[in-house]
Amino acid sequence: MAGRPRTRTAGRGHLLLVAVAISLCVSCCVAPAGLAQGTAAAHSAATAPLGGVNIPGIARGEGLAGVDREIALARALHAKVVRAEVPWSELEPLGPNQIDPGALAITDRLMSDAAAAGIGVIALVESTPCWASSAPASLLQTCSPAGGFNGAASWPPREPAAYAAFVAYLAQRYGTDLAAIEIWNEPDQANEAYFAGPEKPQRYAAILRAAYPAIKQVNPRVPVLAGSLVGSNGVFLRALYAAGIKGFYDGLSVHFYNLALGSLRAIHETQLANGDTKPLWLNEFGWTSCWPKQRTQQEQACVTQAGQAVNLTNIFHALAHTPYIAAEVDYGLQDSSSEDFGVLNTAGRRKPSFAALAGVLASPFGSPSPVSLRLSRRGGHVVASGSGPAGDYMELEAFRGRVLRYRALFTLNRFNQYSITLPHVLGTSGLQVRVYQYWEGQGKAARKRI
Repeated sequence: MAGRPRTRTAGRGHLLLVAVAISLCVSCCVAPAGLAQGTAAAHSAATAPLGGVNIPGIARGEGLAGVDREIALARALHAKVVRAEVPWSELEPLGPNQIDPGALAITDRLMSDAAAAGIGVIALVESTPCWASSAPASLLQTCSPAGGFNGAASWPPREPAAYAAFVAYLAQRYGTDLAAIEIWNEPDQANEAYFAGPEKPQRYAAILRAAYPAIKQVNPRVPVLAGSLVGSNGVFLRALYAAGIKGFYDGLSVHFYNLALGSLRAIHETQLANGDTKPLWLNEFGWTSCWPKQRTQQEQACVTQAGQAVNLTNIFHALAHTPYIAAEVDYGLQDSSSEDFGVLNTAGRRKPSFAALAGVLASPFGSPSPVSLRLSRRGGHVVASGSGPAGDYMELEAFRGRVLRYRALFTLNRFNQYSITLPHVLGTSGLQVRVYQYWEGQGKAARKRI
C-alpha cells in the first residue's frame, strides 16, 4: 500500500492521534498520495472527457433490432461514445480471414447506426476463437465455434499476429467510426474470466506490441487502448512496463468501480513515476442498484436507485476538468438477470440514473454534492457524522486552536454517509473539526465547532 498522506506534526507537548478506517476495495485502490495530486483545483480543462455508456453490442446476440435500440438509447442519453464488445471468436470463428457473415452484419449495423447518431464506438476486442487459442488440450478438445465464450476463449492466442491481423481488419473496415480499439479485457482480473494462463503481463504485452503497429499501418487515426486494468495499485502496470508496452498504445483503459476517483489518481501516479503521460480512459465504472434485495453484486456494494443516480452525476462532475482523463463510460445500459448496473431495468424501464446520466452527458460541468458535517456529544465523546460524494477517500481533522490533534482517513458507506466517534481524550468542547474528500480538497471541506 503506497502513498499514504504524510502526518502533520503537532506542536511540542501536544498529542496527535491518528485513526485509519479504510474499507477494502476489490480494485486494490491505494490511499491518497497527496493533496496536490488529488484535488480537482489542481487540474483544469476547457473540454470535458468523452462521455458515454457500455452497451452489449453484438455480444448478447440481440441481432440488428437490438443494435438499433441500443444506439437509439445511447443517443437519447447524449452519449458521445459507446463501448461494445466485438468478440473475435464470434467474428472469425472458423479460421483466419473467415469472417462470419451474420456477426459481421450486426457489427456493420452497430457502426453505421452509431456514425449516423454522431457517436463513436470503442470496440472491445477479446475472446479467442478455438483455432487460435493457447488453452490446454483438455479445453481445446471440447471447444467449438458454437460454444460461445467458454474456457478456451479466455486464453490468449498462441500467436499474437493472428489477433493483430483481426484488429487491423476492423480498423481498416470501420476507420474513424471507431473512437478506439481496446486491446482485450481485464488481463489482471484474478478470476481469469477474460485472460487465463501464466505469464499474463508478458503475454498481454506481446499481443499489444503486435496489434498496435498492425492497426496503425492500415489507419493511423484509430486510437489503440492498452490495459483494461481493474487493479489500481500499479503492480500489474509496472509489470507491463517491464514487458515493453511503452510506445504501443495511445491511451490506457481502466475499469474502476470501488473508489473510482482515488483509483484514477493512484494509477496516474504510477504512470507518471514510469514516464508515461498517455491519457486514461475510464471505460468501466458504475454502481449496482440492487439495494435492498441484495447486499453485494459482482463484488460491489449494492446501492439504491437514487444513490446510483447521484453517484453517476458526482463522478462526471468531478472528472469534467481533469485533462488526463480522455473518456468516462458508464457501465452500463441495461440490467440483466444477474446484475443491476444499468440505467434501464430488465424490462427496459428507465431508472432515475437514466435521467441523471443524460443530464451529465449533455452538460458535464458542475459541482459534486457537498460534504456535510454534524457534531454531537454522546457518552463523553464527540461524534462527527454526515455525508459526501462517492468515489474517493475522506479525511477528518480535529483541531484545538491551531493544533491538529486527531486525523481519520475513511471511506463512506453505501449510502454515502459516515459516523466517527472521536477519542475520549479530546474532550467534548473547544474542538474545530473539518471533513473533506481528497479529490475535491480542503477548499471544499465542511467545518464545524463544538
